[in-house]
Amino acid sequence: MKEIKIFARAGQGAITTASILGEAFFNQGIYAYAFPSFGAARMGAPMNAFLRFDSKPVRLRSQIYNPDYVIIIDPTLLKSENCFKGIKKDGVAIVAVREDTEVIKAPKGLKLITLEAEKIAMEVIGRPFSNTILVGAFAKATGEVKLESINESIKKRFSEKPEILNKNIEAVKRGFEAAA
Repeated sequence: MKEIKIFARAGQGAITTASILGEAFFNQGIYAYAFPSFGAARMGAPMNAFLRFDSKPVRLRSQIYNPDYVIIIDPTLLKSENCFKGIKKDGVAIVAVREDTEVIKAPKGLKLITLEAEKIAMEVIGRPFSNTILVGAFAKATGEVKLESINESIKKRFSEKPEILNKNIEAVKRGFEAAA
């Protein structure tokens, strides 16, 4: 079983990120279980979303303490949350950064992928929602999920809003390309 922990602020799309990835894994015949965890339930409060995936049914329902992967949607959380705590030695961290983001001190052995996801989101979507960009970056950096599976998930989620659908498919593609 592999585990993903997503760091964001409420309203930044962490639950949507976990849901899109979970469904993308499901599209590939992999079992997935996505769920959120909130502290203070208010817009802008730090929160986590989690995702477990495996070739067998996922029955474990606790929070994730030792993730294989982390996705950090809001770089300001690097200062206030211990985002790399417990990540496995050969783990991967996908981090949205801004021009003013300080140098990230990541644990030794961690594969760190940084990208200006919010900037890409503004170019593609016209709003600072960077979660689908980070989903694309996750696909490239880890090789765990196929772009076609992610696009299938996005098509299902946004089928009634073609303009939003097309922008998010482009956002995933741009995130995939930006993850070096």
